Order: sequence, then structure tokens, then C-alpha cells
Amino acid sequence: MAFLVSVFKPLAYLSLPVILLRSIAATSPKGRYYVRQGVYVGTLMTVAACSVIVAAGMSVVGRRFDVNYVVARTFYALARNVLQVEVQVEGEEYLDTRPAILMANHQTMLDIIVVGRLMPKESSMMAKKSLQYTPLGPFMTMSGAIFVDRGNNARAVKSLAAAGELMRSRRISLWMFPEGTRTSGEVPDMLPLKKGGFHLAIQANIPIIPIVTENYWRLYHKGVFDSGIIKVRVLPPISTVGLTAADIPALTTRVRDQMLETLREISVVPSKQAQKSEEAHNDGNAVTEEAVDETTVKTGADALPIPVSQQASSTASDPSLEAGTSSASLASSFSVSELSEKGAETEEDEGMILVGRPA
Repeated sequence: MAFLVSVFKPLAYLSLPVILLRSIAATSPKGRYYVRQGVYVGTLMTVAACSVIVAAGMSVVGRRFDVNYVVARTFYALARNVLQVEVQVEGEEYLDTRPAILMANHQTMLDIIVVGRLMPKESSMMAKKSLQYTPLGPFMTMSGAIFVDRGNNARAVKSLAAAGELMRSRRISLWMFPEGTRTSGEVPDMLPLKKGGFHLAIQANIPIIPIVTENYWRLYHKGVFDSGIIKVRVLPPISTVGLTAADIPALTTRVRDQMLETLREISVVPSKQAQKSEEAHNDGNAVTEEAVDETTVKTGADALPIPVSQQASSTASDPSLEAGTSSASLASSFSVSELSEKGAETEEDEGMILVGRPA
């Protein structure tokens, strides 16, 4: 009996925090939100910490481009069981198309669950070169990351060309969030898509595969973090064979239109009040996106708006200016700056998953 007590007594002490957290989550909606958020972040950080060992081992045996797949699926398995959030996928067979640029809409840090469920084998990521010299550098290098020197135009263009060649030769796919930053609200919507990924796809003659995650506002936004199902639809690959830089504006519009139509189709219909608020907001902005299409390009501390007529020539010479947001792995997802719910872009927006302060 004394032996059993000595064994189970430490376990009893360890269970007390769990019981306390469950009590808080059960009695207070706000408590539930913060408890579940803490569990989510804790799970993510635990997997990220172990991912370095996984990357080292898989790199040694020649499977470095499967590291993201293994780490992502591990995180999804844990998060799904702990939080009871399941991702249901339609059209997953399209992810077998390789190489490809995988373009997904971006809502909140909960998108990492979707990445965890869908990240295919033989996949890579793109990140700014400065991350190569941070504590994340070893993991990212071992997992086959493509580093882009955004501070040097010639090197950035060269990096993108090398990325396309690597993707073709190794049949590697690249996950990106082309909106560049998050957009989350009760009414399904998307930001304009940045063109860097389209430049890369056309340069390398690689298809684009749109991935659309339903608007999960009902499950997750500030003060709310519930269990449930998140629906995702993978759309058929869009060929870029025969296209040139001149076709990028039309291709960007086509991809965004398809994604937005699908987003609204698979999402839960918002309340009438939310729809009215959105309509009122749109009516207040009389100038349409077609009339004024400006993109903010950051240079140091300054940000200058560039009209669309000048934007085309700028991005043609420097695709990295609109590289969008690519998947920088689960391990690197907490190195980005905090963003507002529909906040301005940061320098990190161009090369990483954005999971800063949750909505």
C-alpha cells in the first residue's frame, strides 16, 4: 500500500492543474477561451521544440523535404485530440500534383491546424534570409527551406529562380498565404493577393493549387474558442504553362475570384446583422478596388503607395516585393510580429505563417 501511495501521489499533484483548468473552462466563456488558447499554443511550442530533433534525423537519412509533413501531421494529431477541432477536406487528391504552389486563404493562427492536416510530403517553405542566422536557422535549413534575401533585389530574383528550379527537379510543393496578412470577420472575405507566388509559378511553369478554408469565425475569434469541424476545399490545379508576366494580373484575379466564391459557398451563412454591417462598410468606401489599386511597399520605416500602373513594372523586376506569405513551418510560426485582426502588413508578412496575437 505504501508503495502504491508513493507512485500515485505525484500523479495526483500533477492532475490538480488539469482539474483546475477544466473547472475554469467549464464555468467561464472567457476562461474557456484563454485555457484553450493556452493549450493550443503550448501544444504548438512543444511540437516545435521537438521538431529540431526530427529534422536532424530525417535530414541525415535524406528525407529533409518530408520534415514539414511529419511535424505538421504530428501537431494536427495532438491538437485535434486535445481541442476537438477536426479539419474535413474535400478535393485532397489534388495535393498529389507535384510540384505546385499551394495558395491558401489566411484568417488567424488557427490556420496552423489546417496546415497540419494538409501539408503534403515533399514540401518546402520560403523565408527571409536573416532567419537562417537565428535559432530557427538549423531547423529551417535541415527541412529544406528556401531563403530569400529581400534586402538585395538581384539576390532575391536569383533566389526565386533557384526555388523554381529546385521545385521542378525535386518535384517539391510550396505552401503560401498570398494575401500576405490575416483577414478575419463574421462575413467571409479575402484581401487582394500578392503576386510573388504567381511570378514564381509562371517562371517555373508550375501549377497553382488554391486551398480554401471556410470562415470559422463561429469557432474562433476574440473571446471565443470552441470545438467543431473546419471545412476545407482544395480546388483543381490551375496550369501556368504558356503564361508570361503580362498574364499575372488576370491570373491573380482569376485565382482570387475562385477562392472567394468557394469561401462563401462552404462557409456558414452569417447573421443578417453582420451582412448589413458589411454592406454599410462597403457603401462607405465609394472608391472601388478597380478604381484605385495601391500596394504598400515598405522601405525601412517608410511606406509608399505605388499605383497599379507602376506596380506591374516593380514586381516584374523584384518578385520578392509581393512574395505573399509562405509556410515557414510550425517551428518558426512564433517568430513573427503581432498583427491586428485586419492589421497592416509587416516585413515578416512576405515570408512566413502569421500567427501573432490571436483574433
